[in-house]
Amino acid sequence: MTDRRAAWRIVAWMCAAHVASMSAFATFATLLPRLQGEWGISNTEAGLVSGALLGGYMLAVPLLTTLTDRIDARRVYFAACVLVAAGALGFAVFARGTLSAAAFQMLCGMGVAGTYMPGLKALTDNLHGPTQSRAVSFYTACFGFGLSLSALLAGYAADAFGWRGAFAIAAVGPVVAGAMVLAGLPARAPSLAAIVPIVSGLAEVARDPRPRGFMLGYAVHCWELFGSRSWMVAFLTFAQGAAAWTIGPVAIVALANAASPFASVAGNEAALRAGRPRVIRTALLVSGAFSCAFGFLYGLPGWALAILAVVHLVLVNADSAALTAGLVGAAPPGRRGTALALHSTLGFGAGFVAPLVFGAALDLAGGNERPFAWAIAFVTLGIGGVIASFALRLQGAEA
Repeated sequence: MTDRRAAWRIVAWMCAAHVASMSAFATFATLLPRLQGEWGISNTEAGLVSGALLGGYMLAVPLLTTLTDRIDARRVYFAACVLVAAGALGFAVFARGTLSAAAFQMLCGMGVAGTYMPGLKALTDNLHGPTQSRAVSFYTACFGFGLSLSALLAGYAADAFGWRGAFAIAAVGPVVAGAMVLAGLPARAPSLAAIVPIVSGLAEVARDPRPRGFMLGYAVHCWELFGSRSWMVAFLTFAQGAAAWTIGPVAIVALANAASPFASVAGNEAALRAGRPRVIRTALLVSGAFSCAFGFLYGLPGWALAILAVVHLVLVNADSAALTAGLVGAAPPGRRGTALALHSTLGFGAGFVAPLVFGAALDLAGGNERPFAWAIAFVTLGIGGVIASFALRLQGAEA
């Protein structure tokens, strides 16, 4: 597509659909403190329910994203939006405890697997050159906006209609997003060169050293990101008892998620100018070190901890778009959907395990009433970034 204005109209349309599609993504994490109290579940069980969303994503994304190399990505996107809505409504009506909640969270995650990266594939199929890289950064950055709005919607809806009402309301956004993508993007035929068996296509991409470093970096990024997002409201709720607050934990996390996209876009712009490997390694080191330290800052005044929570989530997002744009640029010809599938599988697979490990660390270190337990739990999130900043090899993409 050569018309610059038309290209950016597509970017804006897809970003808006992306935000709408995520209305159910942060609902459980936002309502975790009240649901944990109502159901009487342990931190490990709460972490399991949080992680189930990403577990469903991990299971479904290899198939759904790879399918976009074979069929029109819009169709995959629409069907996945219906799946997210079904998971949110099922949670609203049937969730009663750990197992049922995890099942519907997993269903939502499977739906998100057919919206996030397939949406990116649909977007990048219509763009080329520097516009494509910047579109990747804007689209992936909108993940933070979607989370912020999802958290705010969950908090206000739960106060007004109860937690079941909050999940039911969250089901509306994906339906709107699916309709937007069907109506707003042109149909595209699959690349005939991409019609190969799914497993062999994934293996081919995994053997290629050019995208592999970006995939591994994304896994470390998602470990830290989703572990923090799953437990941040609960941590700030715990800290609220020892400090004076001007705004509540839900609003703080929503603010942090709303600020994060700017860090993601800035990180990709820095990568275009200063070199992608250098920027990514620096971001991993700084965010990892900050995560390791964050849990030890419990005793600070409430306003200071609120600011640092925002800084923490902003730093974690600094390498997000840089990693994914690097992957898009390094993907083998005709295998972009397959590369994005493996990229997401590794990333969201790590994101599935991280909340569970965080919750288990809390339990093993004495429970969520002990500040030291929270400190240890945050160390489990940040240590990977510190190690990866020195270990990762990144090559083959300055796009």
